[in-house]
Amino acid sequence: MTAAVAAGMRALLARRAAELETGAEAIGWKIGFNARAIQENFGLEGPVVGYLTDSTARAPGDVIALTGWHQPALEVEVAIRVGADGAVAALAPALELVDLDLPAGGLEGILAANVFHRGVVFGPETMGADISELAVSVVRARTGDDSGPPLAAGRLSEDPETTVEVVRSFLAAHGAKLTPGDRIIAGSLIAPLAIAPGDALEVTFGALGTLPARFS
Repeated sequence: MTAAVAAGMRALLARRAAELETGAEAIGWKIGFNARAIQENFGLEGPVVGYLTDSTARAPGDVIALTGWHQPALEVEVAIRVGADGAVAALAPALELVDLDLPAGGLEGILAANVFHRGVVFGPETMGADISELAVSVVRARTGDDSGPPLAAGRLSEDPETTVEVVRSFLAAHGAKLTPGDRIIAGSLIAPLAIAPGDALEVTFGALGTLPARFS
């Protein structure tokens, strides 16, 4: 563990605690920096973990205002529900909205600001879905019969059980705990996709269904 990660996580967890004290409800956690190239850029041996509360949760179909954002981007993720036994209880499609404007302080500052997080959208949960070959695709919302070529596509690269253990271990190393009922968004299956006001997108998740993404 680097000093920057340790200091950044102390700030991140303090920020989370302050939000909960002022009325936010904990939802769970998010994987950050799941791409190996990004890990190498920051001198990391694996991903980092941020947090989710209901203050940034949006319903599917909501039009999300990007006013004041600097570098808004969409990440396509799988959401994992942690069961009473600590295992995977259910899966769902998910979208994370991030603002990739770099804060001051390098890696420590990124963690302190909750790893670019601005919002999360969850689709319906599914139990027992086979996602071993899951592929995702982002297209523009249909106009007539043609949505055009995919803007981005990707595949699942880590099974959900492994993701749960990664989050559990990372949190334990920083004095936090994964608990039953938590949700984890498991890292983007595509490179962050730049978005702008007026964009209307549809994201397909194979066996997990589809989610719209619309911005103003």
